Amino acid sequence: MIAVAIDGPAGAGKSTIARRAAKELGFLYVDTGALYRAVGLFMLERGVDPGDAEAVCPLLKGVSVDLNYRGGAQRVFLCGKDVEDRIRSPRVSMAASRVSAIPQVRRFLLSAQRR
Repeated sequence: MIAVAIDGPAGAGKSTIARRAAKELGFLYVDTGALYRAVGLFMLERGVDPGDAEAVCPLLKGVSVDLNYRGGAQRVFLCGKDVEDRIRSPRVSMAASRVSAIPQVRRFLLSAQRR
């Protein structure tokens, strides 16, 4: 398997470029940011500060995040529910940024990224 990662700041166009490159090269596009958004949403729904590692880490065992592809479009599932339409708000974006700074969250999401 070949994996290509594109890193950069929020709003730099990483997803746009990655989608285009994946389509052009016949690769599967995986929006890893969507996984962090889903974890951020999970924490917000439970009233947990997404930047508080001591509060976030114990809850990870209750998180199930999956990517599914329907009609060529990626959909994000959190605990079995499609949350694609709920993870793009500014509030969830901020939560995603905060949970992504927690090393345990990054390790947790590696398995979802590899599936």
